[in-house]
Amino acid sequence: MNLFQLRAFDAVAREGSFTRAAARLFISQPAVTGHIKALEEHYQITLLRRTARRVELTEEGIKLAAITRAMFGLAEEAQVMLEANRQLLTGRLEVAADGPHMVMPMLASLRARYPGITVNLRLGNAQETLAALLSEHADVAVLTEVEPRKGLHLQALSESRICALVPAGHPWSSLDQGISLEALDQVIMVLREPSSITRRTFDEACSQARITPRVLLELDSREAVTEAVAAELGVGVVSSVEVSHDPRVRAVPIIGKGLVNRHLIGCMERRRDLRLIQAFFALAPV
Repeated sequence: MNLFQLRAFDAVAREGSFTRAAARLFISQPAVTGHIKALEEHYQITLLRRTARRVELTEEGIKLAAITRAMFGLAEEAQVMLEANRQLLTGRLEVAADGPHMVMPMLASLRARYPGITVNLRLGNAQETLAALLSEHADVAVLTEVEPRKGLHLQALSESRICALVPAGHPWSSLDQGISLEALDQVIMVLREPSSITRRTFDEACSQARITPRVLLELDSREAVTEAVAAELGVGVVSSVEVSHDPRVRAVPIIGKGLVNRHLIGCMERRRDLRLIQAFFALAPV
């Protein structure tokens, strides 16, 4: 079955004219006539009656027109859907992030610019977020301290600094200029698990400075660290982008080397030219 012939017939059936059908298909009128003649001859069927004033469908032509209208109507719907996606009017974006604080403002900007885009956000730790991206369960990801690797496209997003989290009444809570890393030597602390990026950065900085805090508790979430600090169980550490507005605690900058984290946006290299992924990367502040 020749789809070009069927499309020519469908255009004539819709327009009731070979001339208008040719204009609809952006081909010449003789080409339309040739396609339909070939269709009729191949199947030994008369589909159209040509008169001096108009083109009429035969009974078989009416039956075929109902089929081609449905067939090419669905094709037109598919084209509209694909075109809308190309213009970012619709679409779905799978996003992974190792924390909500960096990604939420970006999603707000995405929604403001492209309200028809649906986003599925998965939050996890650093390892889970990278794994989701590499396995292509996520289209894009907001990551922290990821090393370049083959097949992975990364773009700088921002930097954050490690801060000490102390109770609101702690003597350090009023030190806006910050405290030195050395001040945390032998201080009782409540920290995230060792696999946490914030914890790992803090531990490496302490090792370089030969500082040994006394870790009383290891907790598996930022919220748990906040609660432990509020209960005065010890001093915590938090990234400057993750500081909560909880009045019970206060974040104080830690002054020292190696206490900065790099945040990045990532996608698979082979997919970086997709318009929806490009739109998300464009949200990164310059």
